[in-house]
Amino acid sequence: MKTRSHRMPIVPFPVPLGAQVGRDGVQFTVFSRHATRVWLLLFDAPDADRPSREYELTPDRNRIGDLWHVYVADARPGQFYLYRMEGRAPAGRRNFFDPEQWLLDPYALAVAGAPRWGDTAWFRPGEYPKNGAHFPKGVVIRDEFDWSGDRTLRTPLHETVIYEAHLRGFTAHRSSGVRHRGTFAAFMEKLPYLRDLGVTAVELLPIQEFNEMEFFQENMGRRELRNLWGYSSVAFFAPNGRYAQGGVLGQQVREFKQLVLALHQAGLEVILDVVFNHTAEQSAAGPTYSFRGLDNDIYYLMDERPGDYANYSGCGNTVNSNHPIVRNFIMDCLRYWVLHMRVDGFRFDLASVLTRGPDGRILPNPPIVEQIAEDPALRDAKILAEAWDAAGAYQVGVFPHERWCEWNGKYRDDVRRFWHGTPGQLGALATRLAGSSDLFSANDRTPLNSINFVTCHDGFTLADLVSYNAKHNESNGESNRDGETQNYSCNHGVEGPAHDPAVNALRLRQQKNFLLTLLVSQGVPMLLAGDEFGRTQHGNNNAYAQDNEIAWVDWSLRREQADLHAFVRRLIAFRRAHPALRRQAFLHGGPAHADPTAAADVRWLGSNGGAPDWGNGSALGCLLRGDGVFTGVEMDDDHLLLLFNAGLAPVTFALPAAPGAPWRIEFATDDPPPALEHGALLLRLADRAAAVLVSERRPADHCSGRSLNGFC
Repeated sequence: MKTRSHRMPIVPFPVPLGAQVGRDGVQFTVFSRHATRVWLLLFDAPDADRPSREYELTPDRNRIGDLWHVYVADARPGQFYLYRMEGRAPAGRRNFFDPEQWLLDPYALAVAGAPRWGDTAWFRPGEYPKNGAHFPKGVVIRDEFDWSGDRTLRTPLHETVIYEAHLRGFTAHRSSGVRHRGTFAAFMEKLPYLRDLGVTAVELLPIQEFNEMEFFQENMGRRELRNLWGYSSVAFFAPNGRYAQGGVLGQQVREFKQLVLALHQAGLEVILDVVFNHTAEQSAAGPTYSFRGLDNDIYYLMDERPGDYANYSGCGNTVNSNHPIVRNFIMDCLRYWVLHMRVDGFRFDLASVLTRGPDGRILPNPPIVEQIAEDPALRDAKILAEAWDAAGAYQVGVFPHERWCEWNGKYRDDVRRFWHGTPGQLGALATRLAGSSDLFSANDRTPLNSINFVTCHDGFTLADLVSYNAKHNESNGESNRDGETQNYSCNHGVEGPAHDPAVNALRLRQQKNFLLTLLVSQGVPMLLAGDEFGRTQHGNNNAYAQDNEIAWVDWSLRREQADLHAFVRRLIAFRRAHPALRRQAFLHGGPAHADPTAAADVRWLGSNGGAPDWGNGSALGCLLRGDGVFTGVEMDDDHLLLLFNAGLAPVTFALPAAPGAPWRIEFATDDPPPALEHGALLLRLADRAAAVLVSERRPADHCSGRSLNGFC
């Protein structure tokens, strides 16, 4: 391909990287250490099959150190651009430089790719283009937006309730009742619902640019599937253009900012799921979009064999996240999303990859982990780690910096095991209810380092957790080999949908048990979107490629499961109203004490009022005092009694003396709810049921305010 070259002016200040709009032109800057020739390509349209102009950058005029730069005086916002590079890989390494390969700028703020989600006409089966009309192009963006109506929420962790959702899947179903389903604008229409539910933060699965048609382009057995989840980033600074209803020529940046502004105005923070452990370039046989052609050996961890990638992510490649250049890239990206896009935090997918050094070994003090924690621009940002990877690293409780919160996979597993009747789980349940001190009490951590969840996008929904004994992922095209096998699930007698009212009643009770346990536990709770009204994926526990009704939220269930929805709404309001459930330090106390007024934050009780049968029991009581004696924080709350029975038979609890006003039942998961007996000394709790009782410390007319559901 031959195009006319243009002479360029010398520009002395080639930073920051990316395409920076100036007064009368655009400064383009890109990094490559091992390139020997670089070309900037400018296009007049996103589907142009050849550039309208091409500039060759020469080492003597357009290179400072490892930065290649050029100022184009007549370029403007909306300009489409790419690069080409020629170079030499380090000795002993495979050379991925290809002067015919078009390359995205890693710092592109928007990408013009397929005009509509799932448009197969834009792609060719069995082909990843290296150039031409089908190759995605960067878009020059002038970063301007009126944030005057914005406010930084800074919701404290102890007041945070996270709602994990997929942006497209949340509104793609025909029952969602929104315009422009599956878009940023559609999600905005659901903000009144989220605000009414009571959550404080939305955690969005990846919204950065990715290729939903990658399976179609592979032209293998999964050709008809689309990458819904998006854990396959193409451009880390760019919001996904197919989530914008107005177009992909930069509108996606504005529409995402409008969503963030609307979230903040609704009192909701936004946490982005970010994927810095691997990229969409997959294995050495995968497509080249950017990093591989820019400087492969800088951006990726390489295997001992030339040309092979180390694969700690399970996705074909592993980002070399602790290389100084890559660290700078990650930090620039995070700062951009906080400072320019105003997001409130990040959840780091397979975050243990961030702890690996150039040889793949776990570092005791990984520089990127500390840098993220200590960066001044990110100090208000919530940072959450999925503290494991696909190569065996599991760092829950030991992720190497105290400011990081962690998805608590042990909480998920222990709570599931308890409610599905695994023997000997009382101690594990008590530990998780109390904030997982076994994991987080060291190194100045608190219960707030624990992100508690029972379900998330990766696994069964809550309704499926109580309806299936085994995963049913056949529709994923991987012969049901994918997805977690050990789910600690139970179908309660029937695999899948049941017509027996008794089975369905038990499943509903178990869903309530899980939700009640989650929302009365110390730590930061996270709900999976749709679990509050029984969303099902029909037994699929790995719906990454199900861009259909399997993975979409079916909003008709909100009416069908109105009782469950109301229950969750009340639970969230109750948690918000009771600081005893949101402590910022670990509980102090022990087993049942002869004197129920003795100074202790918590007492653990068996059904007989004495010590629990830790080894063999299935029933547990937890008395939480509302005065915070040992926490060091002033607290003026009611006393709470939490009762759990995972056994197959009813249990009569001998209740401790109420520390304040007489006990009253606030929540019960069995139907009909139990009644207090013999002067509020006994409570008979059904099999597989839970209850919350309250002993008020002060008269109701002393309440300083009323919550959404009438709790003080």
